[in-house]
Amino acid sequence: MTFARRDDLLGDLFRTPLDPGYAQAAARRREGTPPPRWGPAARAVTLAAVGFLLAVAYHQVVAEAPSASRARDDLVTDVRSRQRTAEDLQRQVDVLRTQVDQARDDALADASGAATLRGLAAGAGTAKVTGDGVVVRVVDAPPQVDPVTGHTAEENLGIVLDRDLQDVANGLWQAGAEAIAVNGQRLTATSTIRAAGGVILVDFKPVTSPYDVAAIGSPDIADRFSSSTTARRFRRYVDNYRMQFTVKARKGLVLAAAPEPPLRYAHPPAPSVSPSPTGGHR
Repeated sequence: MTFARRDDLLGDLFRTPLDPGYAQAAARRREGTPPPRWGPAARAVTLAAVGFLLAVAYHQVVAEAPSASRARDDLVTDVRSRQRTAEDLQRQVDVLRTQVDQARDDALADASGAATLRGLAAGAGTAKVTGDGVVVRVVDAPPQVDPVTGHTAEENLGIVLDRDLQDVANGLWQAGAEAIAVNGQRLTATSTIRAAGGVILVDFKPVTSPYDVAAIGSPDIADRFSSSTTARRFRRYVDNYRMQFTVKARKGLVLAAAPEPPLRYAHPPAPSVSPSPTGGHR
């Protein structure tokens, strides 16, 4: 019984190879019956609706473009204005700091005491220093361009990272640096070099390539840093990733003072309760 049904199915398949829908459409064409008109009409309505939606979206984008451009321009103007205000305030701080230092030196009767304070301030980074030293320049590698397509590669392994500047600064300290500044930002004992959103921040102030790490120290600081493991590693970066790295001795470097750090206070610890001989608390 099962074989009979299978034979019938195979026979029907060979007798009627076309789908019944094709056969009905062919019969309508032979009889001259027009095809149903709802298909083209539905397509026309759909295309018209899509075109209408696209036109509305285009007009909305065009209408909002001027307001978005104005908002961006206003934001850029506000940022630049705040930057100018911050620079003016920093200049006022520098002038007032100079006046305070001069008044302190005048008030001190002992000249050696004033010199000691100036030396401590220079070591802490809160006073301007001048001297001979070295400038280490690190520059981002140019983006790689495909010679065939002309497209720029998305990944650039030669970008300078925050840890690279940390390594350079630590290498200069080890080479005998007494004062260091990164793109003019003086480093102190509490300074931080970190990345945020693809931007390197030195004490929360952004710095960009090229990065100049200036250091004042011993007369042979340039030679000592050039022969360090840090310098050798950066030379490998130059060969492998096309990063730019130079070490040049400089005379008469001037490093500005860092901003005054916030005051920190120490408090005596609260007395703790000592356990009694029996193991309990008094």
